[in-house]
Amino acid sequence: MELVRVKLRNGKTVIIRRFWPKDKEKLIEMYASLSNEAVQWGMPPYTREKLERWFANLENYISLVAFYDNKIVGHAQIYKNPHPRRKGTGGLIIYIHQDFHNVGLGTSMLKQLLKLAREEKMHRLTLWVVADNKRAIRVYEKMGFKIEGIMKDAYFGAEGNYHDELVMGLILNERGSHRNM
Repeated sequence: MELVRVKLRNGKTVIIRRFWPKDKEKLIEMYASLSNEAVQWGMPPYTREKLERWFANLENYISLVAFYDNKIVGHAQIYKNPHPRRKGTGGLIIYIHQDFHNVGLGTSMLKQLLKLAREEKMHRLTLWVVADNKRAIRVYEKMGFKIEGIMKDAYFGAEGNYHDELVMGLILNERGSHRNM
């Protein structure tokens, strides 16, 4: 994937491209700068150690970053499951810096990520989202994801309450599926 320039609803233009190992420090900086609101429904902590474990396994990921003013302001990735019985399947995550919420960056990044997943012949993507994260759910549904299940009280929020979590899925390649079984 070459870099893609996207003009957001706030008038700013970001560059979306694949993550490169040399981006490591800038990605660590982005995660360190996320507000409590930006990670409210995520799975903190986003420490250097946690990110280093991910960096050591890049071959199993399709990973994109969004740059604005030479800083990473968005990160979206798919974990490609390496097990033979999970061939072509993966899990998706996305984090957007709080200064870029509600301006179209998440949708733009997901479009590019799904395009790459299709190019890599991935078959199915899964994600987990807290049911209270309505904004994210709308974006995922707009991109074609369907709610496949509800995990009751599966997420313990920072405020001390349990929340339901939705399992959402997207079949990228209908060929080879056995729906009539």
